[in-house]
Amino acid sequence: MPAKHNPVIKLFWSIHLKLYQWSSGRIGSTIRGLPILLLTTKGKITGQLRTKALMYLPYKNNFVVIASNLGKDNHPAWWLNILAEPKASVQIGSSHISVHAREAQEDEREGIWQMLAEKTSDYEQYRSWTSRRIPLVILERQ
Repeated sequence: MPAKHNPVIKLFWSIHLKLYQWSSGRIGSTIRGLPILLLTTKGKITGQLRTKALMYLPYKNNFVVIASNLGKDNHPAWWLNILAEPKASVQIGSSHISVHAREAQEDEREGIWQMLAEKTSDYEQYRSWTSRRIPLVILERQ
């Protein structure tokens, strides 16, 4: 079964989120060579706060998260929430940071994708599984 359809992956990330929150990031701060942050967005339909553990790439004084959704053909819910309300917050370790999200464009996007490819091949694999353009989301400190 391809990883993008494996329910064990979903269970892993659910448990990971709880462990990260419980330990203030002492458990689960990196996976596959990339650091992890918790992104909290406002649900575009419900208005409720939603938190997701995501790998990120440090970028200048900000953070880049990748809306790969494990290579599925639909965007992840957190990205749809960000499109509706770009104000969000991240937790890195025990630090909580207000951010404003925007999608990387053109040359900036290509440079970030290259940095990402140097860290892990996972996202190239995800890109090969879908026809959609995977958003690279810059979370700018506020």
